Amino acid sequence: RILTAFTLAVCLSSPGKAQQQCTNGFDLDRASGQCIDIDECRTIPEACRGDMVCVNQNGGYLCVPRTNPVYRSPYLNPYSNIYPPPPAPGPPNYPTVTRPLICRFGFQLDENNQCADVDECASDSHQCNPTQICINTEGGYTCSCTEGYWLLEGQCLDIDECRYGYCQQLCANVPGSYSCTCNPGFTLNDDGRSCQDVNECTSENPCTQTCVNTYGSFLCRCEPGYELEADGVNCSDMDECSFSEFLCQHECVNGPGSYYCICPSGYNLLDDSRSCQDINECENRNFTCTAQQTCFNIPGEYKCLDPVRCEEPYLQINENRCMCPAENPGCRDQPFTILYRVMDMVSGRSVPSDIFQMQATTRYPGAYYIFQIKSGNEGREFYMRQTGPISATLVMTRPVKGPRTVELDLEMITVNTVINFRGSSVIRLRIFVSQYSF
Repeated sequence: RILTAFTLAVCLSSPGKAQQQCTNGFDLDRASGQCIDIDECRTIPEACRGDMVCVNQNGGYLCVPRTNPVYRSPYLNPYSNIYPPPPAPGPPNYPTVTRPLICRFGFQLDENNQCADVDECASDSHQCNPTQICINTEGGYTCSCTEGYWLLEGQCLDIDECRYGYCQQLCANVPGSYSCTCNPGFTLNDDGRSCQDVNECTSENPCTQTCVNTYGSFLCRCEPGYELEADGVNCSDMDECSFSEFLCQHECVNGPGSYYCICPSGYNLLDDSRSCQDINECENRNFTCTAQQTCFNIPGEYKCLDPVRCEEPYLQINENRCMCPAENPGCRDQPFTILYRVMDMVSGRSVPSDIFQMQATTRYPGAYYIFQIKSGNEGREFYMRQTGPISATLVMTRPVKGPRTVELDLEMITVNTVINFRGSSVIRLRIFVSQYSF
């Protein structure tokens, strides 16, 4: 510790002089004619510098550290500035000076005549800026700022807590404080800063069907057969039948969340729930033909065929063949035989398609055969393609839509140059085209 001491002086009177004179540190009191101590701590500007405190002494003063306000020594009483001067050697007997008790800066005498701290904050004797707060200390005070402010060049400025990431998500700065909020789908935790995901599915289930919670939000899902609407919440029935025409072989019927296939009359729905299979009424004997008629099954229905009746000049050879005798003059320009055939075909069959084959039963030396469609091909949907010397195939070149019955006379002309013979035979082919393509 550092003490700065200045020499004490005493007051002397010179014999023989009319006026008493005082040494340095004392001043003459004209009223009493005595030497009185000078308080250098008050009269000398900045008597002590730095962190030193000035303490007045008789005839001088001391500079003591502020951190050691109570300096104890054999020569100093910190609570008093009364210092009895040492007795002067020999006469004369100099008078002593009595001084009142003086407290150091920041203290004052209380009712017990003790030096007590002065509360500058309570007495409003501080020099703090209006934006600051005063904090009393022993022998002085400190100017500080409230929470949420920081001191800069004597001013309390608001701290922008949002700038330093005090909040996990959303932050709003206010003077001296801040406020944290969360994004939609989150809730603020008890710490007032962090956010926790809200499970919307358990709290309110906003979806009409299935709700899936996600971080900060949720997703709505629909059950099979339903599709999510534009609002992302509601589910509407999905019309599967409008997606494709191949879901069902015949007709698709939409239902809530699903669909089903139906078949037309005369068909059964297969186990794959989409394909249709023809019901053979003739085989199941589920028909209304007479005993004279023949039941002929076609896709989706059946036909009752009457017996073949040969017209003049033809004679009936068997149930489906008629012959015109050569000795009959009326048969000269007629086909030698007419064979009746029946077949079925689905509507819209792909083309080109081979549908019937025709060939000679015997081959004579020197003979050749010509195959042609004699009648019934007005729409040019068929033609005969010769596939060998004695055979030909009926080819469909254009799709035929049903229900429809097509009757064709397929002629085979026999030409024999050896015996100069020309004759023909006809197959009268009746084709039942069903209504549907299956």
